[in-house]
Order: sequence, then C-alpha cells, then structure tokens
Amino acid sequence: MSTGYQIQDQLATYFITPTIVDWVDVFTRDSYRQIIMDSLAYCIAHKGLKLYGYVIMTNHLHLIVRSAVGKLSDTIGDFKKHTARMIVQAVQENGESRREWMLHRFQWNASQNERSSQHQVWMHHNKPEHIYSLDFFNQKLNYIHQNPVRAGWVRYPEDYVYSSARSILTNVPDSLPLCDWLD
Repeated sequence: MSTGYQIQDQLATYFITPTIVDWVDVFTRDSYRQIIMDSLAYCIAHKGLKLYGYVIMTNHLHLIVRSAVGKLSDTIGDFKKHTARMIVQAVQENGESRREWMLHRFQWNASQNERSSQHQVWMHHNKPEHIYSLDFFNQKLNYIHQNPVRAGWVRYPEDYVYSSARSILTNVPDSLPLCDWLD
C-alpha cells in the first residue's frame, strides 16, 4: 500500500519523519535516544549517509538526509530495522517501567500487517519531502530546530541536546558530523 510519499530520486536530499507506531513515547529515556544517535553515527561512517539536520522528539525524528553512495531508501530501511531491534532489546532488558505495554503495542502493530516480524516499532512511511531549494532547506531546518521550543522543553533551539541546532547555531561540535547542504 503506497502512502503517496516516496523517495523518487535516491541521491537527492530529503526531509523525513520516521515515527514510532501508535505515537508511543519511546524517546523519553536517554538510553533509547542514544540508540538513535549511535545508529545515525554508524550510518554516517559506514553507509554514506549525509546528515544536514536532525531532532529527536519523544515519538518521532525529523531528519534532513541524503545518501552519498546508494539508495537512500535502503539506508533508511537498514537504520529503522537496526534501531527497532535495539529498542525492543533495550525495552526487554533494561527494567523499562512501561515494558509490557510497549511490547504489546509493538507486537499488536506487527500482527496487523505482513511486512513486520514479531515487533513493529516504526511506522512504515517516513513522509519524505524532496529538498529542492536552499529556501526549502532552511524552512525545514528551522522547523526541525523549533520542535523542542514549540513543545515547551527549551526556550532556545540550541539548548536542546538531541538536535543539530546547537552545532549549527553556536558552532559547538555535535557528536554527529553534520554536512553543509551545499557540499
């Protein structure tokens, strides 16, 4: 079933929004956010992922990305498969207070379609939007950085740790190497 959102040009830059099934607030814990950070770093170092901006919210991510070496869809798919496996493992092993409920949500969603195995952590779509101009890039980057401000978590975008805002707005190095969109 097509959602209407597709990555047409596998080498182009896209704004994507990977979202947790049922909008489960997975990323309220540092350990789960760290899975995302480590996996993005791996994809950058080993899979040719170019990262231009990001934010980790409680139940979704916003990323501006492209692939320098292959199909962006494949890289995103690998990222989501790996992080799903790691999140389920962490939920099972780390004394998660919401463990039974979270695993039930992931199992129920997996049972609703044939594309999933035992657990479905991510929604299948990413709602990719092609970044076609510098103005559109800046609009999406600003949207990403303002998410934690709009949520009321921080006063200024650069104060939110799990975002590229600090690196871009203050030149304080981030744990993830960001690219210049014009590279």
